[in-house]
Amino acid sequence: MTRLDSVPLFDLLASSENILIAGAGGGFDLFTGLPIYFRLVENGHNVWLANYSFSDLEVNSVSPMQEVTADTTPLEYFPEKFLCEWLDANIDHCSTIYSFGRTGVRPMQNAYQELVDELELDTVILVDGGTDSLMRGDEEGIGTPTEDLTSIAAVHGLDVETKLLACLGFGVDTFHDICHHYFLEAVAALTKSGHFLGAFSLMPDSEEAALMQQALDYVHERMPVHPSIVNSSILAACQGEFGDYHSTSRTTGSELYINPLMSLYWAFRLEGVADRCLYFQHILESQTIADVGNAINRFRQSRRLRPWKKMPM
Repeated sequence: MTRLDSVPLFDLLASSENILIAGAGGGFDLFTGLPIYFRLVENGHNVWLANYSFSDLEVNSVSPMQEVTADTTPLEYFPEKFLCEWLDANIDHCSTIYSFGRTGVRPMQNAYQELVDELELDTVILVDGGTDSLMRGDEEGIGTPTEDLTSIAAVHGLDVETKLLACLGFGVDTFHDICHHYFLEAVAALTKSGHFLGAFSLMPDSEEAALMQQALDYVHERMPVHPSIVNSSILAACQGEFGDYHSTSRTTGSELYINPLMSLYWAFRLEGVADRCLYFQHILESQTIADVGNAINRFRQSRRLRPWKKMPM
């Protein structure tokens, strides 16, 4: 039985020894896992980082993973490499980010399994900046599911004891046409099935939030034309900003709704998330990212989609 003064995610992870935290949806998703990473390292766990990358990696369909370090040749867009630079200078623990190229489920699962075997992992935590990874596929708007569900399907098939998903950034997907009525419906369903591991806040005075901010600021300095809207919004919400607050010029001209719910983590057992996805079986044998996208599109064309629903609050 869960105690009121406990965080179920960290209670579950207490017995984990070797943990991989991986960005599910590409780009800056990994940064939403940094607070969890900092806390687990402080708690004495062995923790590594990985990311579904949008960078121009030196990979192929047979070997879709590149080990990125601070010494990797820089590119204009390379958050993994620049995060490694910051980690090397500030955190005496991790100097490699295992980065996956844009591929299908089967090659990615093989690459993940190699990491599981090499690092003797007992736990993999996928992290999502936003909450669109919980859409089941028949909603009118499903955000950008191709990368998220490729990662979820790849990790779901691994031979590893504990597989989890943590989402940070409730509300940031509104501009990707996500109806948050359906996210809350998903949380309710995952609660009922026993796969919800609670929600908890990233607090403004925490060391983890401060380190996340420092890491993000450093990478933004190295990539000034590619700041992360999602992570900037999350950290603005964490510091108490509200409403139409803009942390980056990339959002100029749009109306934002920064709010306290953006700084909440929502944690789940990955099995339950996969079980709810209606097109999950259709993408399992995909070899390319195009295969995944095509499978999702075919599924949606065959279904009557559920319309946007206004929340009564």
